[in-house]
Amino acid sequence: MALQCGIVGLPNVGKSTLFNCLSNAKAQSANFPFCTIEPNIGTITVPDDRLFELERIVKPQKVVPATIEIVDIAGLVKGASKGEGLGNQFLGNIRSTNAIIHVVRCFDDPNVIHVDGTVDPVRDKEIIDTELQLKDMESVEARIRKISKQAQVGDKDARKMMDNLEAVKKHLEQGKSARSVQLEEEDKKILDELQLLTAKPVMYVCNVDEKSVVTGNEYTKKFMASVAHENAEILFISAAIESDMADMSVEDQLMFLEEMGLKESGVARLIRAAYHLLNFITYFTAGVKEVRAWTIHRGTKAPRAAAEIHTDFEKGFIRAEVMHYEDFVKYGSEAACRDIGKLNVEGKEYVVQDGDLMHFRFNV
Repeated sequence: MALQCGIVGLPNVGKSTLFNCLSNAKAQSANFPFCTIEPNIGTITVPDDRLFELERIVKPQKVVPATIEIVDIAGLVKGASKGEGLGNQFLGNIRSTNAIIHVVRCFDDPNVIHVDGTVDPVRDKEIIDTELQLKDMESVEARIRKISKQAQVGDKDARKMMDNLEAVKKHLEQGKSARSVQLEEEDKKILDELQLLTAKPVMYVCNVDEKSVVTGNEYTKKFMASVAHENAEILFISAAIESDMADMSVEDQLMFLEEMGLKESGVARLIRAAYHLLNFITYFTAGVKEVRAWTIHRGTKAPRAAAEIHTDFEKGFIRAEVMHYEDFVKYGSEAACRDIGKLNVEGKEYVVQDGDLMHFRFNV
């Protein structure tokens, strides 16, 4: 399953520096707005220690981890919804992503100019929120104009859609993002159909100085207070630290992190958080040729999970042979799990669990 997260923020907040740390792709990074013009895309692996254990036990020819695509999108400025700066391009690039990683600047540095002259993460976030909401308003109003005649002549489906569209429009007019609008579960599909920018799940990354990477600072306190009602995930990351670590050996990275009072890098924390943001889980296939991690939505049933490997697996699904990761590691092999009764045969209604080791039987 392709997972794509867009890194957004005002110019010069550290998006491209963070992207460079996340990916082998090297986005240009410079001290002026619009340095990033074309969106840079990098594919990164999802950290998962379970793969090391599976590799140790199975000894496969290769190991294939789950991946995420990270898109570094051009910095946005006030007026982007009306085409200012690189606004239309920026907003179009966001529309194609699954989730938003919103970077805000929470550090002082006279050598790094701010597009608005002062550091204020609350104001910066509001600028981007406003531009995205205005663009979403255009999309909603266009759809209202398109179906209004159908609703007026008594089309029940059109009338219901109109009611939902009006609810979303009112929500946006109040300066709120579409992801927080209250709709019935089945009615939320309209948000997917319209590909509303503010309906996408969001995670905030506070780019802080080195001293603030553990406990934050005054900027992060104000920012967290301003988004407390959103119940969103917030990470403190120092792009400068991550950049310094990029050229270190693994051993030196671990020593450096320990000195900083950190258990793992900001990059690793961000990738895990992005995975969690979209409610994804991982199942594994394990054999001598390959151990591989597969990405699915939480709640996915076995046939749909099988389709991640090949659509024929879903079409001709017969059953799934399932071992839980903990059991496989404890007993050391598929044969041992089978002998002790820890290999289960599951049908079409089985809901795949995070960490399941699966072997699909199918007939096409």
